[in-house]
Amino acid sequence: MKRSGPLQGLRVIELASIGPGPMCCMLLADLGADVVRVDRLEPSGLGLPIDRRFEVNGRGRRSVAIDTRRPAGRDAVLKLVEGADVLVEGFRPGVTEKMGLGPADCHARNPRLVYGRMTGFGQHGPLAAAAGHDLNYIALTGVLDAIGPGGDGARPVPPLNLVGDYGGGALYLAFGVLAALFERQRSGRGQVVDAAMVDGAASLASIFYGLKAAGTWQVGERGANLLDGGAPFYDTYETADGRFVSLAPLEPKFFATLAAAIGLPERFVQRQYDRRLWPEMRAAIAGIVRTKTRDEWSARLEGTDACFAPVLSFDEAPAHRHARERAAFVEVGGVVQPGPAPRFDRTPAAVPRAAPAVGEHSDEVLGEAGYDAAAIAALRAQGVVR
Repeated sequence: MKRSGPLQGLRVIELASIGPGPMCCMLLADLGADVVRVDRLEPSGLGLPIDRRFEVNGRGRRSVAIDTRRPAGRDAVLKLVEGADVLVEGFRPGVTEKMGLGPADCHARNPRLVYGRMTGFGQHGPLAAAAGHDLNYIALTGVLDAIGPGGDGARPVPPLNLVGDYGGGALYLAFGVLAALFERQRSGRGQVVDAAMVDGAASLASIFYGLKAAGTWQVGERGANLLDGGAPFYDTYETADGRFVSLAPLEPKFFATLAAAIGLPERFVQRQYDRRLWPEMRAAIAGIVRTKTRDEWSARLEGTDACFAPVLSFDEAPAHRHARERAAFVEVGGVVQPGPAPRFDRTPAAVPRAAPAVGEHSDEVLGEAGYDAAAIAALRAQGVVR
């Protein structure tokens, strides 16, 4: 598999899991890392069944299918670890130790290995062994309580699984892995990275904890603050055709630009941050926005300093002129999907490959690890490798 990107030469072993682990490894693979996913022979219990063409988070890596419950299978994984820089696992605390693939087992074979662990509640604490998903983790951090409409009886709204799984999980794991690799340049030693979604999601909310301490964020009052839909100049509005636009001119100079462009009375500009005026201001903006279609507002406001963008669907976003100009989306195996990010001027990432079939590269990967053809055939005959 031809690779390009700033992480060329980095070898990652991924123990197949769901959610943030695969997303983290996709990010590393997108930027050139050689990610080898160790799949189960029969990958049941790893999320919703999906055709590999649509497994976007599984793109860009190779697959070796190994029965890690068998001693020969465990030894095969440890053999792969000997030549790896990073291992990523996403099981509950203690599971890989029981498999014989925990940090101590792996560091005995490769002291330079960075061992990335992805969990919801972390490696220790009273909830460490409990099952959960994204929604539970962000609920524990205060983040979920702040997302959703205001008003009596209004419930917090799940923000997809972007905040816990991917923002607080995958990105923090990738960041931690790269930080550990940087430190390894000085010490020559690997270490364990304990990435917990509760930690990452809380970290993402750092600014709001600061605003709360300063008395400028009303806890428990969704839809009453500057960035949660409370401010009429940071919200979405319905257009004449039943679609929506987003308006976010937080700064006075940008709000003045919007007001001039849509004909909002000057008194609102002069008193932008007067909360007493916000209900009337919201009604005025809503009434104006309803007079035109979404695309008419886009023609008038896109590209200006009004801080405007149309609310696009997943179908529409790849076709937007800005996305097309930047080639922000790519087509892999007939599936349109976001391209690698971020971008690099000297070592750009290549268009990724589709997710591999389970065990597609077993012979190839084991051969690179030092197994000859006879040994691989024996593992296959024993049912250890597929």
